[in-house]
Amino acid sequence: MDRFSERHLSPGEGESLLTNSALYREYLEEREEILRHKWLESEKRGRDIGFEKALLDWVLHHRAAWREQRHHE
Repeated sequence: MDRFSERHLSPGEGESLLTNSALYREYLEEREEILRHKWLESEKRGRDIGFEKALLDWVLHHRAAWREQRHHE
């Protein structure tokens, strides 16, 4: 197999790599924070603000502090 050939992972292999990935775990934790932010902001406004608005607001106003706090723990 040369370096350009594709190596196909079995479903179990791919799942294991994904769930053990630090990047994937960080993504899941960040997504949970965004969903929490969406819920809180929706409650404040009395209506669902939607995921995209919550994502943008969270990234602009909270992501840097969240990452800073995470990396200090």
